[in-house]
Amino acid sequence: MKDFLKKIFSPILWGNLLAMAVAAVVLVFLLWQGMRLYTHHGEKIEVPNVKGMLLEDAKFHLEKTDLKAEVSDSSYNRNLPAGTVLDQTPDKGKKVKSGRTVFLTVNSREMPTLIMPDIADNCSLREAQAKLKALGFKLGNVEYVHGDKDWVMDVKCGGRHIAAGERVPIDVPVILVVGNDVDVFDEYEEDTLEVESLLDISGLDDVTEETKLDE
Repeated sequence: MKDFLKKIFSPILWGNLLAMAVAAVVLVFLLWQGMRLYTHHGEKIEVPNVKGMLLEDAKFHLEKTDLKAEVSDSSYNRNLPAGTVLDQTPDKGKKVKSGRTVFLTVNSREMPTLIMPDIADNCSLREAQAKLKALGFKLGNVEYVHGDKDWVMDVKCGGRHIAAGERVPIDVPVILVVGNDVDVFDEYEEDTLEVESLLDISGLDDVTEETKLDE
């Protein structure tokens, strides 16, 4: 029992326990400080407005405020130079930690294109216009040629024929070539009315009735 008590109250044992406790406290403190530095705890940076800047200028401006820049998407605006920042996330004025990445949408260097659907000799003028508008095509003036009335005979863009499946720039007008002939039924009615008018004028109807009476 005496030996056991001597070991418990031994200065060496208590010294080791105290040293272990101090080391644990120091380790916890260092870990806590490291996490604060890693997560930038308490730091707040206001995101600047980089919309309308060229990409290189926007990156420089963001990096100067301890923020990162990354291009995440592209769009097209014909009124702005290629590489112009169109949008940003997070938006201007937002409070973020240093080192945060700001995602940028930039103006494309190439004009986007759309795939031409199968409308030539396959639908009416109204159907073709509705379909092309829904897909985002820009429509030009309708060109009329000899053919079935209001029937799309051909599709042109940039002065050349466009086949189904070809890609067309969104800003170049699409010309629909449409027939303008009168329908066959309408032509038959017009011919009938014209013949009847000629018969009335020439009096052939009266001659026919007189012939029938003589018989």
